[in-house]
Amino acid sequence: EGEDHQNKSKVVKVDSKDSWDFYVTQAATIQGCPIVAHFTAAWCMPSVMMNPYIEELASTHQNVLFLTVDVDEVKEVAAKYEIKAMPTFLMMKGGGQLVDKKLVGANPDEIKKWIAGLPHSSPISVVA
Repeated sequence: EGEDHQNKSKVVKVDSKDSWDFYVTQAATIQGCPIVAHFTAAWCMPSVMMNPYIEELASTHQNVLFLTVDVDEVKEVAAKYEIKAMPTFLMMKGGGQLVDKKLVGANPDEIKKWIAGLPHSSPISVVA
């Protein structure tokens, strides 16, 4: 399990509007699972630098669904949430219908604080 754990990302990459809808809907059906969505771009260094941090959070907070969305690949979703700068983090409760918090910029402490304020629920497993 040790080897497998290292290679398998806990952060789910969203590659289309359909996959976004799928994961958000699935999170809603799992007892309103909270979501942290990282809107990123390959050319944005602060975004890229947040990736290992988000991976680490995803490993330690298995009751939260972590999504990563490349704004150049999934423009529809970025436009829907008016993402204008990278990185932007959307933190959603209850399956993504409501954005609880929108955080622009690389601010790991704010994300940690938001997660700490969530009610603790059992770990989730999202099946693609």
